[in-house]
Amino acid sequence: MSLAGTAAYATEVQYPPLVRRALAVARAHGFVHSCRPEQGRLLYTLAGGADRLIGETGTGCGVGLAWLAEGAGPGVRLVSVERDAARARLAAEVFAGRPEVEVLHGDWRRIGERGPYDLLVLDGGGAAEGGDGAADPTRLLVPGGRVVVDDFTPATGWPPRYGGEVDRPRMHWLRHPALDTVELPLAGDLAALVGVRRRDQD
Repeated sequence: MSLAGTAAYATEVQYPPLVRRALAVARAHGFVHSCRPEQGRLLYTLAGGADRLIGETGTGCGVGLAWLAEGAGPGVRLVSVERDAARARLAAEVFAGRPEVEVLHGDWRRIGERGPYDLLVLDGGGAAEGGDGAADPTRLLVPGGRVVVDDFTPATGWPPRYGGEVDRPRMHWLRHPALDTVELPLAGDLAALVGVRRRDQD
């Protein structure tokens, strides 16, 4: 989820139908933290490389999940977890008629009920914060699978800093021993981390 992400679509004129549907729900219900268009385009592209299963934490009203679903190929299933019950119901309604998409209500750890994933998208919450409680890519990703961690600002030096301190969540993913991770700047104020699970990490 992104701060003011829903509002970022005010100047967009073209995006996929399912994204438009989720965005309309987000606007109607005052949900402002949708996935930004720049992030959505990245998710759309990465989803096209998934063979079997895509996961996401932090569904919101389904905008990011819609980008993933629109980009995924035939036969690929998608699972997303949302902690807010009302938002989980709204998102599930967005994907009515799309049996390959499943929205679960609960803590992000429910993503572990499915998988392992070809692609896993973690929002900026508990799954992505680093430390002992973070998502475990060796358990949640197939070898060669990708993880995306969103909502960073682009790094301007090394080590990356946030609020004057070393950005420990970002460092967690950049130096994770099971991953090869890069930072992708998506806009002047937005970056994402994309990690690939090493095939020798079984």
